[in-house]
Amino acid sequence: MFDIILSTIYEWGINMSERSKKSMSASRTVKTQQIFPSDTNHHNTLFGGKLMAMIDDVASIAATRHCGRSVVTASTDSVDFLQPIRPGEIVSMVALVTYTGTSSLEVCVKIVAENILEQRKHLAAISFLTFVALDEHNLPVMVPEVVAETEDQVWLNETGKERAKVRKERRSKSKDLHQFFSNNLTI
Repeated sequence: MFDIILSTIYEWGINMSERSKKSMSASRTVKTQQIFPSDTNHHNTLFGGKLMAMIDDVASIAATRHCGRSVVTASTDSVDFLQPIRPGEIVSMVALVTYTGTSSLEVCVKIVAENILEQRKHLAAISFLTFVALDEHNLPVMVPEVVAETEDQVWLNETGKERAKVRKERRSKSKDLHQFFSNNLTI
């Protein structure tokens, strides 16, 4: 196992200058789904956990499209529920890889709800997730650098640097929590 890790690190060092690039648009993934009463909570709105599962699904497809490899969800960085989604509405989720690290990818998912009968749409939620690409040994592997093509994409990519910094700080701070809960499983 140690040899595999060393060879991966060695490979990254040699190939960083030759790192491939892929456009942001190449990862764009759209999924549309109608919301039924069985998808709702006691407020007659879409259950938040159901939406989170839908977000993870579309985001993982976008991440896989970008790197052409198996990916795992490393973190759900944020899910901002902006407006409720009601039964009968159509939910469209648009996912896009917005920032890349060495082996990680940030995916933004925009969720729009549409009332077809009233011909109204509204932004219902926004989410950012982080994925890690894996090789055949389930070890992190380098991902293509994402390239922004439009003004909006440039903004998402540039602000992704700050989100990556916040993620790194949060992960560093959470190591103490991980240790605490590992030692105190009965809480």
